[in-house]
Amino acid sequence: MAIHRKRFRVEEAIVGEMPSPEMIEEAAPMHSEIMAELRAIRAQMAKGTAAPLSASAAMAAIDASTAHELAETRTMLDTYRAQIEQCEKLKVELDLIHDAIDRTKREIATLHGKSFDGGEMAKVNGELGAVVGGTEQATQQILEAAESIDQAASAMSKVQSADQRKRLADDIQERVISIFEACNFQDLTGQRISKVMTTMKFIEQHINAMMEIWGGVDAIKAHVPAPADTRSEDEKLLNGPKLAGDVGHASQDDIDALFD
Repeated sequence: MAIHRKRFRVEEAIVGEMPSPEMIEEAAPMHSEIMAELRAIRAQMAKGTAAPLSASAAMAAIDASTAHELAETRTMLDTYRAQIEQCEKLKVELDLIHDAIDRTKREIATLHGKSFDGGEMAKVNGELGAVVGGTEQATQQILEAAESIDQAASAMSKVQSADQRKRLADDIQERVISIFEACNFQDLTGQRISKVMTTMKFIEQHINAMMEIWGGVDAIKAHVPAPADTRSEDEKLLNGPKLAGDVGHASQDDIDALFD
């Protein structure tokens, strides 16, 4: 229902034109709603204050909540510390791996620069080829001289002339000198093989250094594949002479035992 109220001239002069009765009638329901909400808020506040907590209980609740939060914070900090320690350990291991890889690269670079650059290996191959060639040449010269000596000795037993015997003796002496000259190959062979051995020792030292970087010989052995002999039956028989320390040598006693 609209509210009718008389308007005075003073109100019109100070306030201005007042709202119409229709506007007041529209504002009335909003006012009632606001009042209803306020009454509901008062009722809720009344329920909340019906059984108020004591000051000690409130402080205890606050302390418990604070202690719980502190415990969670400490747990989180301990977790972060453990993770940081693991990261530091991982960094140390990565640094060690990086250092090992860097040292290995330097060793490989040294080998490549001084041994496997083509020039040094070609030199090694040339030295070994010269050893083989010199040995063959000296052997051929010694065999030819021995054959000539044998022929001269046989002829000497058949001739009667002193001059012919003298010529044959001189020929035998020349062949003997030729054998002595041919035996000088062993000195050149020793020098050439010494050069090859120096290069091989240089390579061996750096390979051993790389093996030590990665844990030593025992650590490398764990990664060595099982040996597979792919040689044919004939090739297996061509093993060459054995060294003094190799197993399988047949002594004279072993040979004599075969005939007992």
